[in-house]
Amino acid sequence: MDNIEDIEKAVESLAPGELARFRAWFDSFDAARFDQRIEQDASSGKLDRLAEQALAAHKNGKTREL
Repeated sequence: MDNIEDIEKAVESLAPGELARFRAWFDSFDAARFDQRIEQDASSGKLDRLAEQALAAHKNGKTREL
């Protein structure tokens, strides 16, 4: 497949069972990619400032129990 339009057409032509199988695969694929990005950001320190802000807010009583 050369481009997004080809992929879209292929997905549109899937039978309901095949679409469900594709959806499950894509959800898993997308979640794994998201997890990798979060892991990379955490390892590189990109999330440190946000974590510090959240911990300070909690320490100062600016949070509530869910």
